Amino acid sequence: MQPESAVDAYKAAALENAPPLKILRMLYQGALRFIDQAAAMDPKTEPAAFNAKVGRVDDILTELRCSLNHEPAPELSRQLEALYEFSQERLSRAVTERSVEPLADARAVLSRLLEGWSAIDLRGQS
Repeated sequence: MQPESAVDAYKAAALENAPPLKILRMLYQGALRFIDQAAAMDPKTEPAAFNAKVGRVDDILTELRCSLNHEPAPELSRQLEALYEFSQERLSRAVTERSVEPLADARAVLSRLLEGWSAIDLRGQS
């Protein structure tokens, strides 16, 4: 097995065995990382790279929206969905206007959500 293959296999196994809350946090962290990378670019001179980074954030938000379970807490899931939808609208605006400014709004929402989920203790999670 090649070293890269071993690392990839380890990462895949760690993700498959991670508690759902940890996966959720990882998704938020990834979204924030891609927002920061996009915000550091000039969307007017690097539109393809900018759009690719913003697209990664949008993919994560779509996954988060699709994974919402509305049954146990319908009001909470509706609020989360509205926040994800707002963030996706800001991403769309960033792409169409070729501007990094709307990314700040999405970043603020996702960073607050990550703070909230990070306050939850992982002990006993499976």
